Amino acid sequence: MGGSVQSLLSSDAATCISVAERMIALGTYSGAVHILDFLGNQVKEFAAHTAAVNDLCFDTEGEYIGSCSDDGSVIINSLFTSERMKFEYHRPMKAVALEPDYARKSSRRFVTGGLAGNLYLNAKKWMGYRDQVLHSGEGPIHAVKWRTSLIAWANDAGVKVYDAATDQRITFIERPRGSPRPELLVPHIVWQDDTLLVIGWGTSVKIASIKTNQNKGVNGSFKYITMSSLNQVEIVASFQTSYFLSGIAPFGDSLVVLAYIPAEEDGDKDFSRTIPSRQGNAQRPEVRVVTWNNDELATDALPVHGFEHYRAKDYSLAHAPFSGSSYGGGQWAAGDEPLYYIVSPKDVIIAKPRDTEDHINWLLQHGWHEKALEAVEANQGRSELVDEVGSRYLDHLIVERKYGEAASLCPKLLRGSASAWERWVFHFAHLRQLPVLVPYIPTENPRLRDTVYEVALVALATNPSFHKDLVSTVKSWPPGIYSTSPVISAIESQLNTSSMTDHLKEATELYVIDGQHDNAFALYADLMKPDLFDFIEKHNLHDAVREKVVQLMMVDSKRAVPLLIQHRDLIHPPEVVSQLMAARTKCDYRYLLHLYLHSLFEANPHAGRDYHDMQVELYADYDPKMMLPFLRSSQHYTLEKAYDICVKKDLLKEQVFILGRMGNTKQALAVIINRLGDIEEAIEFVSMQHDDELWDELIKQSLNKPEMVGVLLEHTVGNLDPLYIVNMLPNGLEIPRLRDRLVKIITDYRTETSIRHGCNDILKADCVNLLVKYYKEAKRGICLSEDVDQASSKRSEQRSSHLGERVVSMKSMEVKSKTRGGGRCCICFDPFSLQNVSIIAFFCCHAYHTTCLMESTISIGDKKESGAASKGTTPYYEFDNGIDDDEEDDDEDEDASSGTPRMRCILCTTAAG
Repeated sequence: MGGSVQSLLSSDAATCISVAERMIALGTYSGAVHILDFLGNQVKEFAAHTAAVNDLCFDTEGEYIGSCSDDGSVIINSLFTSERMKFEYHRPMKAVALEPDYARKSSRRFVTGGLAGNLYLNAKKWMGYRDQVLHSGEGPIHAVKWRTSLIAWANDAGVKVYDAATDQRITFIERPRGSPRPELLVPHIVWQDDTLLVIGWGTSVKIASIKTNQNKGVNGSFKYITMSSLNQVEIVASFQTSYFLSGIAPFGDSLVVLAYIPAEEDGDKDFSRTIPSRQGNAQRPEVRVVTWNNDELATDALPVHGFEHYRAKDYSLAHAPFSGSSYGGGQWAAGDEPLYYIVSPKDVIIAKPRDTEDHINWLLQHGWHEKALEAVEANQGRSELVDEVGSRYLDHLIVERKYGEAASLCPKLLRGSASAWERWVFHFAHLRQLPVLVPYIPTENPRLRDTVYEVALVALATNPSFHKDLVSTVKSWPPGIYSTSPVISAIESQLNTSSMTDHLKEATELYVIDGQHDNAFALYADLMKPDLFDFIEKHNLHDAVREKVVQLMMVDSKRAVPLLIQHRDLIHPPEVVSQLMAARTKCDYRYLLHLYLHSLFEANPHAGRDYHDMQVELYADYDPKMMLPFLRSSQHYTLEKAYDICVKKDLLKEQVFILGRMGNTKQALAVIINRLGDIEEAIEFVSMQHDDELWDELIKQSLNKPEMVGVLLEHTVGNLDPLYIVNMLPNGLEIPRLRDRLVKIITDYRTETSIRHGCNDILKADCVNLLVKYYKEAKRGICLSEDVDQASSKRSEQRSSHLGERVVSMKSMEVKSKTRGGGRCCICFDPFSLQNVSIIAFFCCHAYHTTCLMESTISIGDKKESGAASKGTTPYYEFDNGIDDDEEDDDEDEDASSGTPRMRCILCTTAAG
């Protein structure tokens, strides 16, 4: 490992290592803990201890690092905060393990042990941190590992497993017989997964399967059952090696072991009894991959500096967490690189599976491009290698004319290189195979030049077999990455040609992008897209609808008809009708005509009057119920044609109506009686015609039908004398319920007679009242002069409504006077001149000069002065100056009692008030 490692170990020596997901911790003889990234660069340093660091442990989150040392202390440092906790045990501590969820839990538990032989479980309580001794009395604690709730540790007696969740010890695995003392060759334990514990001790390897008391409960929770019933251990694999184990780690279904080879001069000896010396004759350590049956799969010697002087316990082995987390299933996820870290006093070596670049090159040389690509993908080779393999693979496919396969591999092989993409796009275009590459061309990351996208779309547009792909591409590509003009030109060159396809028409999105909404609408209409109407409203294309009436009606007549009716000033009814009639081979044009003309008639009964004859036939075919309302409302259809259609369709009520309008009332009555059999409707029809002969015809046609005669008797009161019907009935004709009906006829007749008498009385009274009112109005005279009496004018304003009626009467009388009097005074026969002359006009149409009339009277008496009006107009005023009728009667009575004569018309007896 490079980075800062060499400088750190130049003046110090490494003792242990721990690996987390994001960093590496390295302990040294000086007591320091160095935090490194995966390139070996120092990120942080903790001057934790005063003696050698013996063990390190991360929590699963990689937020805390625990360390123990020969100085008897355990220190836990937070990697991202200033939190630091130190625990003193006063004896060298050899192993430490943090609870996996240390950062998440408030208990902050960890286990540790050392030469004192006690295994401590430290936890945070109410009063601070407290230690609990889990085990003691069997020698020093050499190693400890914590997985889920299981704690495994090794002492001089062997390996024990404790369940922290149930506070019980699960199992004990005895130390292999004949193994070196732990002080000389420490045991190694590692959890492969939640139940597999790998133990390497001396030359012995054991794999134990722990069956704990954790049973799945509801929703993935755990429930705990009695320990004695379920807790047990099973050794699933065990074997002996010919070398000492300086470290062990899982590798899929195999194991990676760090082998320490004794000196050659030792020859064959009992390794269980021989302890490696430091005489400078040790061999290089080796990394070996073995199966659980001790079958060796691979061996590599490590280039360790000063290996000749190192003992087996001077080395240690650690591995990267599984699947991005130490709580994986004991296997690396696909794409993860298995990494192993071998620590010697002066080196940190990274071990990983052998590099496959040589193998990839060999595959390429032999033409196995696909396998080479698979190898590159499986091993995540260098980008330069991937580019080389990809380019050579694409060239190979092009030579083999496998264009589709080559295009599908481009996203994987070209990745984010814009220049590579553009180069291959133009290469495919040169080969006339660009359409197969278009679906894979990226629109971002990387974003290519506009020309590239335009060339691709034009290639699709000019090839009819790829028009469907053109539509999907236009819809999926962002509109701002290319110019639409070249593509539209390519499309328009194929419109109305043999290369034209429906899919090409669907490329209307290009017109929308380019702002050519009219052209887009034309293609939308030809394709009869359901969103056509929304497109019209969105872009206000009502003018463009004129040529696409049929398409609109075929897409959705319920939306098309209101649209056409609403904009009939732009789309005239003759245009709509002519287009629908011309589409007789494309659709049910008659039904569409019916829908349109019906809505048009409801909106404006006269707008489609030229087509009412056609509409009669359409109603008969599609909506007979609306025929009669249409016939009654319209005056623009031919009666004879309408009648023929109704006869053909057997529409009886409609026949009756048309016959009635044609004047063939007897024939209409015959249809009602003989076809409809509805005597009440026949009676209503005859009543509306006001024809006595039709009543006779109704009676004659009903005589042979007793039930009709009975109904006729009930409904003729007020229309026809019932006795007339009774006298026409033949003797012996049985009429159902005749007695009841006669009683009803008599009762109705009496009621009608009573009502008539009452109406006559009311009429007479009204006549008398009107004559009295007429008399009162007739006896008034009117004075015509230039000056108006102000008092009379004031009273006239108060009675403006009554004055209006009198003015009308005056104007009528003036006309009559000109006729009868000839515009002359009836006494002196001089013509009237309204200037400086007063005139008296009576309702009898006789008029006099005021002076002539006054001179002709026997006695004038005290009369009221006539009113005057302003010059320039000749107003009309009542002679009685607006006195009410009651007041006038009172004045007459007073005049009669006083003997004062009143002014009268000389030629008749009408009196002026």
